[in-house]
Amino acid sequence: MPNGKGYDIRFFTPTAEIALCGHATLASAHIIYQLGLKSSNESIQFKAKGGDLAVSKDNDFLVMTFPQYSLTKVEVSLVFKESAGFEPVEFYKSDDHWMLAVAESQQQVEHCQPNFEALKSNGLGWLIVTSEANSNDADFVVRCFVPDMGINEDPVTGSAHCALTPLWSGKLGKQKLVSHQISKRGGVLKVGVKGDKVEIKGQAVTIFEAQLKI
Repeated sequence: MPNGKGYDIRFFTPTAEIALCGHATLASAHIIYQLGLKSSNESIQFKAKGGDLAVSKDNDFLVMTFPQYSLTKVEVSLVFKESAGFEPVEFYKSDDHWMLAVAESQQQVEHCQPNFEALKSNGLGWLIVTSEANSNDADFVVRCFVPDMGINEDPVTGSAHCALTPLWSGKLGKQKLVSHQISKRGGVLKVGVKGDKVEIKGQAVTIFEAQLKI
């Protein structure tokens, strides 16, 4: 919804409202540019529950500027392995309810089969599982499980990269990285740290248009 020179934006899962959503931000910005509400050399400012967001164009890509989440290392939950199926090498608490588990290998991330009811009952209902990638095509891999919000596994999760990007930037000594979310549908994100913000690059395509007569 227009708000001054920018827009208010809200995000909903099938069961609840959430603070940030990368796909919905990307799609909204794409339509605003496509309709000519903003020119390609202008940035789009969104006000969301999770903070102020900005989107700009970089040739065929849309660049989303999101907040950078804090990371606090915590002890691994005693019930983590029985809930998620492996023992992480590092465990963090982050902003916006996220818990982040660093796995020893990509294979552990790929084979992770959580008990979703156990995740919910054990305070792990917003869980990011990640490791360094085992190929040169990406820097790290990730899967995201959010049963607290009615999403057992999210296909591609832009908001999780508010925590993942600073984590792997620090570990790998790189400002720009490639993330491969290895869910069943999967997706590749180009991400980077810019000051106290995170940049996420993506593309959007309009696949159909409709008119609603009231």
